[in-house]
Amino acid sequence: MASSSSSGTSPTVMWFRRDLRLLDHPALLAASGSDGAVGPGDTPVVPLFVVDPALWGPAGDPRRAWLVRSLRALDDAMAGHLVVRTGDPVDVVPAVVRDAGATAVHVTADNGPYGRRRDAAVEEALGGDVPLVRTGTAYAVGPGSVLNGSDEPYKVFTPFYRAWQRLGWPAPAGPGDDVDWHRVPGRDFPDEPDLGDLVLPEVGEAAALARWEEFRDEDLLDYAARRDLPAEAGTSAMSAHLKYGEIHPRTMLADLSRLAGDGRLAKDSHDSVDTYRSELAWREFYADVLWHHPRTAREYHREQYAGMRYDSPTSQPGQDRLRAWQEGRTGYPVVDAGMRQLRAEGWMHNRIRMVVASFLVKDLHLEWQLGARHFLRWLRDGDLASNNHGWQWAAGSGTDAAPYFRVFNPVTQGEKFDPTGEYVRRYVPELAHLRGKAVHTPWDAEDGYAHGYPERVVDHKAERAEALERLSEVTR
Repeated sequence: MASSSSSGTSPTVMWFRRDLRLLDHPALLAASGSDGAVGPGDTPVVPLFVVDPALWGPAGDPRRAWLVRSLRALDDAMAGHLVVRTGDPVDVVPAVVRDAGATAVHVTADNGPYGRRRDAAVEEALGGDVPLVRTGTAYAVGPGSVLNGSDEPYKVFTPFYRAWQRLGWPAPAGPGDDVDWHRVPGRDFPDEPDLGDLVLPEVGEAAALARWEEFRDEDLLDYAARRDLPAEAGTSAMSAHLKYGEIHPRTMLADLSRLAGDGRLAKDSHDSVDTYRSELAWREFYADVLWHHPRTAREYHREQYAGMRYDSPTSQPGQDRLRAWQEGRTGYPVVDAGMRQLRAEGWMHNRIRMVVASFLVKDLHLEWQLGARHFLRWLRDGDLASNNHGWQWAAGSGTDAAPYFRVFNPVTQGEKFDPTGEYVRRYVPELAHLRGKAVHTPWDAEDGYAHGYPERVVDHKAERAEALERLSEVTR
């Protein structure tokens, strides 16, 4: 139960960032003076969130809306004590410390390039008398912790994954939902943007826990068989909850470990548990890559690919092709379905993310950064490390052992993973009259274009050959 402090003890500040929850929260326990084992501590806590223009400005409306709703859910959970202020954290955090008479500022460590720079600047602004105390991270294993036998970071996922599992992670922290909150003025909640027809799911810690429990209990054991089928609800849809820290991956990994130890599970169910764990590890891997190579947030991980011939997005035909891709009008049904799902839901199925990314880079010959920026504008789960390194993987310039020459065929991908055509028909109503897999090749149907669906902007076979020719120019 939240309360307003009457303690004579000087308060601390808990500066929330990507950890918008009260449970399994080591930094909050540290701020309240709890050891996480015997209940809440006796130190009053000022809960603070800073709306940082450097992060708010570039964020798209779906992420802004999610953040505002998540902040309000967190505020409700602490009975209206959350202090929300807007401005540069270098100015805002010391001001709140002064207002509260706080003796320390507690945070979950931020491992991103901007977050590390920001926190160093805030630490300097606080001076030597008020420490910035970093406890835990947003990850099961802190980025930079998983190293090979030569104390070097891993360059590809599979050996990282094995080492990550060997290293292990702590158990979930004890409860932090009974804190002596200290009230100070300042409740400058930002306005929630108008999303139009875009609909977000439920937001906040309670929604995250409910969604995880539903997936864990009802769908997890079929995950390996269903995760690549975009027409089905076969994924957990936990990415946005993880991005905002409404749930910690430790909580999920602990549940996976309990399930993996259940001797009654069939082999395919064990495979699903292992597969889902590996998907959580991909998130951790990309954060680790960004930790060691912060330039790769914007630049090519494999620098030679920066020298490839790409088409200009500001001249013809690059400009028209980029717009067609963004709006879901490429003439390739599964690509267009994915891009329309993005605008309708602020989310896209992961299999389709790979298909549309490959299409932009290798069929339209446009650089991956254009797609990464568009995704971050529209995705509710837009995470710099996962998004931009996922794009580099698809573009062939990232951490993948089988790089650029992998070119997804949008027709065969659609036929394989959306065999009934249900996914395409859901988001591309111009093709709703085509049955089964015929929806993936409207050019073969007499009435394929009867309802206004656009013709193909490029010929995939020709553009695949062109992509490989351009590759040869930088690799021979």
